[in-house]
Amino acid sequence: MTMTTAGEQDGAGIRVLRNAGFSVVIDTSTPSPTVLYWGGDVGDDLSDIEAIVEPPISHGSLDVVAPASITPEHGSGYPGKPGLEGCRSDGSGWAPRFEAHRIDADASTISCISVDLVERLELHTEIRLEPSGLLRLRSAVYNKADSSYNVTALRVCVPLPARATEALTFAGRWTNEFVPIRESLQTGTLSVENRSGRTSHDRMPTLFAGTRSFTDCSGELWAAHLEWSGNSSVSVESLPNGRRILSIEELLFPGEIVLDAGASYETPWIALAYSSDGTNGISQQFHVELRGDPSHRTTARPVTLNIWEAVYFDHNLATLRALADRSAEIGVERFVVDDGWFHGRRNDHRGLGDWWVDTSIWPDGLWPIVHYVTALNMEFGLWFEPEMVSPDSDLFRAHPEWVLSDQRYPPVMGRHQLVLDLGEPAVRAYLFDKVDGLLSTYPISYVKWDMNRVIVHGSHHGRAGVHQQTLGLYALLDELRAAHPNVEFETCASGGGRIDLAILRKTSRAWTSDCNDALDRQRIQRGFSYLFPPEYMGAHIGGPVSHTTRRQHSLDFRCGTAFFGHLGIEWNVLNASAAETTALASVIAQHKHFRPLLHSGRSVRFDHPNPAVVAHGVISDDQREALASYAVITTPESLMVEPLRFPLLDDNVRYRVEVLRLVAPFTGASRHQPRWTTDGVSVSGRVLRTMGIQPPIIDAESVLLLHLRAE
Repeated sequence: MTMTTAGEQDGAGIRVLRNAGFSVVIDTSTPSPTVLYWGGDVGDDLSDIEAIVEPPISHGSLDVVAPASITPEHGSGYPGKPGLEGCRSDGSGWAPRFEAHRIDADASTISCISVDLVERLELHTEIRLEPSGLLRLRSAVYNKADSSYNVTALRVCVPLPARATEALTFAGRWTNEFVPIRESLQTGTLSVENRSGRTSHDRMPTLFAGTRSFTDCSGELWAAHLEWSGNSSVSVESLPNGRRILSIEELLFPGEIVLDAGASYETPWIALAYSSDGTNGISQQFHVELRGDPSHRTTARPVTLNIWEAVYFDHNLATLRALADRSAEIGVERFVVDDGWFHGRRNDHRGLGDWWVDTSIWPDGLWPIVHYVTALNMEFGLWFEPEMVSPDSDLFRAHPEWVLSDQRYPPVMGRHQLVLDLGEPAVRAYLFDKVDGLLSTYPISYVKWDMNRVIVHGSHHGRAGVHQQTLGLYALLDELRAAHPNVEFETCASGGGRIDLAILRKTSRAWTSDCNDALDRQRIQRGFSYLFPPEYMGAHIGGPVSHTTRRQHSLDFRCGTAFFGHLGIEWNVLNASAAETTALASVIAQHKHFRPLLHSGRSVRFDHPNPAVVAHGVISDDQREALASYAVITTPESLMVEPLRFPLLDDNVRYRVEVLRLVAPFTGASRHQPRWTTDGVSVSGRVLRTMGIQPPIIDAESVLLLHLRAE
């Protein structure tokens, strides 16, 4: 990675960060730094860049063109949303104007300080080009005056090129997360705002902008993601002068950030990515970024059995021991006790906050089940929901003031529970003491950290408290992880309600969705893959009848759907037949065999014209091996579907393509299938990439796995 500069060598001017075909051109002479360009590599010759980016001035406009900087200024004539919104208590300071003061730069980082000497504010901007290829930015505002300053918004803004005419965002709901939404970028503003107090099921802080009709394998893409687990806003604003601006911010409630003298507010990191190879190129950069994070676990992801959908609140030791026996028999490596083990917790109406073992159910503590599980050479995991409290609990009766709410109003209930104020040090200390006590007492290897309701009217000391709540969550997780570095934490929020880069830097796994229906999971997991690698994706084999949809699917479809993620089981396998038990053991063994490839290779989504087909795969870094999933999720309109074309294979390598049989020998759904499905076939990477291979006819709601290896 190199940096070239034009303009002043040691001060303000044009600076460029470059890495692996990606360039970022930044003007540091503007009041705050301005991203002039981010996209394909612009090369080394930058001598004329200042001349070619100078904007014209039209009739009927101001005498200057205000820069569309990372923090654009209304006071300088910028016509869109300003980067910093706020004021002092008397209403002054509402349109600050900064001047560049100091610039520090190296090969991958630019840091700038801008000052407003009138309002005595400082603006700090940090820009990093990561080895993964992600561009990460954040800003901070410092109050240098004696009077307080109320920050309404501090957003990071970057330009989008005119050829980025379509947007992809992600909507959804509980049990239906990561729904891709395609929209046209025209005039006006496209905005995605979330006020749920967590990342949310339905307003993910992510936006892809691309050239017309971009696909997973083709087109130019510019993507943004807010690394934050609270409220958020991502928008694209088309300005009257023709510029299109992407802005990303933590969404702040009124009065949430008031800076006293000397105080500051810093935005979360904003991650930006560019690809000329469709959305797969964007995904690869985000996957590499997470895999390079110090928190990323490089050990094999243990096959997990969670007891929730097996027994729910019925914690009977004999049943759990039998379930543990069966789990060990089929190759499970981690056994997780879910909700129902702690004081008074016989249903979901009570007990949250009382994090000690219920002796009426477990008179000898958790030792009988812990010893039994670990003696079977499985790890032991435990479910918590530390951020919540039940009104019917000893904790609430002792400390009703610990609830994150305005005590002057009746609280808004959700799932019979309230939210604890993690912005309060005493609350965090209590929760650390309880969770740390259990992690110190028992050999717990894994914590399922749940969060089952949104935050409404969350008030911290009379002010809006979501910002402090999110920072409190991070602080509590950091403290627990420091005390127990070998314990893995999973992020769960009624499934996929809190999944983002920030929380995944503090956890090792995400519970993707409370829906284990394999048909819905095909789409949910595909949406997850746009930003997050498969080893983070909790993907469980559910029971014959889905817990959330009541649909029934074959064991082969359920196993094939879960196979690529962090594999688990959410099913009372004591009810499985002998044949199903044997099949599960075989599937788990095959998953373990392919796990190094699945959880280290490059994930790709296939372009396929038939909406009935969902196809994706993982390709090794050396392009010598691949595993692909070909699923038919509904009855196709045509009798046959179009060929599968495999991206990213080596044109000069011949691959042996074979069907991977998970549960039963492949028979297909027609009288005659292509010969290769029985005998395998040797094909060049070039042919597989360009012509593709004719898939067999399979039933709707079926999946076929294909193994490719270099000959």
